[in-house]
Amino acid sequence: MPIRSLLCFACMAIELRHFRCFLAIAEEGNVTRAANRLHLTQPAVSRTLRQLEQRLGVRLVDRSTHHLRLTEDGLAFRDKAATVVAAAEDALDAGRLRSWPLRLGHAWSAAGSFTGTLLRRWERANPDTPLELLRIDGRTAGLTTGQVDVALLRGTVDAPGLVVEPLLTEARVAAMPADSPLAERGELTLADFTDQTVAVNTVSGVTTVHLWPPQSRPARTVTVANTDDWLAAIAANRGVGITTSATADLHRYPGVVYRPVADAPEIPVVLAWRRMPGHPAIPTLVTLFRDVVADTEADRKPDKFS
Repeated sequence: MPIRSLLCFACMAIELRHFRCFLAIAEEGNVTRAANRLHLTQPAVSRTLRQLEQRLGVRLVDRSTHHLRLTEDGLAFRDKAATVVAAAEDALDAGRLRSWPLRLGHAWSAAGSFTGTLLRRWERANPDTPLELLRIDGRTAGLTTGQVDVALLRGTVDAPGLVVEPLLTEARVAAMPADSPLAERGELTLADFTDQTVAVNTVSGVTTVHLWPPQSRPARTVTVANTDDWLAAIAANRGVGITTSATADLHRYPGVVYRPVADAPEIPVVLAWRRMPGHPAIPTLVTLFRDVVADTEADRKPDKFS
């Protein structure tokens, strides 16, 4: 390839349409369907994708099979592209020009028992920056797709490009039908569930069969996609579940009871945000959350002079 062409590719201006085009291809899994969705011709979509790949210097899409699929680089780039598009749409939303809400995502239970206090204290201290609490089912609660600025997450967070700030830990509890023989006991162990069917939230949950030692893992599971379906499955006696204390605090459900699990490790709760320039109020939220946790724990401690 001539040197002039190489230089041209290196300095090629990438526009928002390149990101939108790539996301359409990724979601449709087909260039023709992506073109129809974007109201473009198929050659135009293929050309836009090729320009993006040439600018990045990597192959984003594997065209060797009948069904188009993303390469590893394409999968990694998809989240970044979604973040770019979401940020652009947010910036161009006229209704948000005079204020810049801080969007806090969570997959379930928000900040647990601290949620109400956190929201009230934020509103008092930061009246010009609304704190929007958004429940989004997903491993990062909308963070890697640009739907939120910061997320409250539970468990191990291994998504690339994120800053993770540990906040606290939560005890694990078991959820079961109220008429289950296990509900008659005040405390349980993991071994008590070996012969049970365990409900597993595969989209945003933190409990899998790997919580149990290999020799005592439950033989049967029922999979669900969110906390509501998880609770409904347990209430219907389709299985039992393991979750955190925050679920017991915020998700009371008819026919479901919670019991502590003595030998299950606690679950870390973290705040996470993207490793790039983001909302300027994120450090303020981290500080406030730590203050709320510290103040609440201080109130719970018995007075040693009483």
